[in-house]
Amino acid sequence: MRISYSFLTRISYLFLWIAQFFSKKMKLFVSGRKTVFETLAKYITASDQTIWFHCASLGEFEQGLPIMEAVKKELPNYKIVVSFFSPSGYEIKKKTAVADVVVYLPLDTIGNAKNFVRAVHPSLAVFVKYEFWPNYLFELKRQDITTILVSGLFREGQVFFKGHGGLMRNALKSFDRIFVQDAVSEKLLKTINITNVTVSGDTRFDRVSHQIEQDNTLPFAEVFKNKSLCVVCGSTWPEDEAVLLEYMNLAPEEVKFIVAPHNIDHAKIEQFRKKLKPASVLFSEKEGQRLQEFSVLIIDTVGLLSKIYSYADIAYVGGAMGKTGLHNILEPATFGVPIVIGSHFENFPEAKRLQQLAGLYAVDSAAECTEILSKLATNKRFRLETGMIAGHFVNNNTGATKITLDYIRKQGL
Repeated sequence: MRISYSFLTRISYLFLWIAQFFSKKMKLFVSGRKTVFETLAKYITASDQTIWFHCASLGEFEQGLPIMEAVKKELPNYKIVVSFFSPSGYEIKKKTAVADVVVYLPLDTIGNAKNFVRAVHPSLAVFVKYEFWPNYLFELKRQDITTILVSGLFREGQVFFKGHGGLMRNALKSFDRIFVQDAVSEKLLKTINITNVTVSGDTRFDRVSHQIEQDNTLPFAEVFKNKSLCVVCGSTWPEDEAVLLEYMNLAPEEVKFIVAPHNIDHAKIEQFRKKLKPASVLFSEKEGQRLQEFSVLIIDTVGLLSKIYSYADIAYVGGAMGKTGLHNILEPATFGVPIVIGSHFENFPEAKRLQQLAGLYAVDSAAECTEILSKLATNKRFRLETGMIAGHFVNNNTGATKITLDYIRKQGL
């Protein structure tokens, strides 16, 4: 089965190689992997002690960041190697200060796994949330390298729990310890005889709880907001913007909007602006503008959203109106902001829990979106109570990093 898997992996690479001629993202995916071993040889010597973190993409990096930072502080003599599968993670975080080396993860073949593990020679390997590459995990196990999964989240429909999932079940058994977000995941793993599991919670709570302690000042946002009520629409997709438009076009003048699209596609941004009745301005064109005179500010850059949420009175978090996946609701929640999302969030337990607590509201139409945003904007008591629930939700669920770090300390690194 492992040989068949490796063969199919090589075949898939052929299709990815062809796809690079039609997709900028796929071009980065392919070209970025050409220099991985050269980069590792340049920055990692045989005498270096290393700890390897692997993340699928940007979201998983943010999830693993609290542990990376804690390990860097706890074990300063170790070099930290971070690998990404996706260009959307690598291209944004390739210069992150928390890591000594950032690379793409070569495709999961037996040869790549042996060469990569040999080049990094980690004392500890940390996989974040969703990444389960059998050849890499088997190679780490073969070399008796301590390997853990952090912030794992398992669902009944995953391949591990199906009859044909033998290879992936064996890969899971390569982990020395699996830290999961909830008791449901622990229970599912027990059904396939995996018991080396700790319910630690989600490290993202630790990550966002620290954000409120940072300097979140953004002068342009202060000028734009002035004394108005501000709705921050974060990581939006066209499906989200379609349901937001009705309220944005009907909202009173004292309500302002900051919109941060997930993808910076200027053609789509301009299409959206044409449908807006209130005056809008782009972040990239803000110089020389009287920002306080605009009702909508569109953030056509990346890296500012976590700070922008500190200016929100209400937050709409994108991704769940379509099928792209809900983005991080914890970033606004940590600032005590009430949250509105789309209705497709079945695989996001933190959103389910916050909805049950009445700190989050889900909508599936423009009419519902307008109704809840109007209520939050006009009913101050309702808005503040909903936001307080969101803030307490974050504060009450921190601690996953400490649990994981306690385990790492016991490994005697």
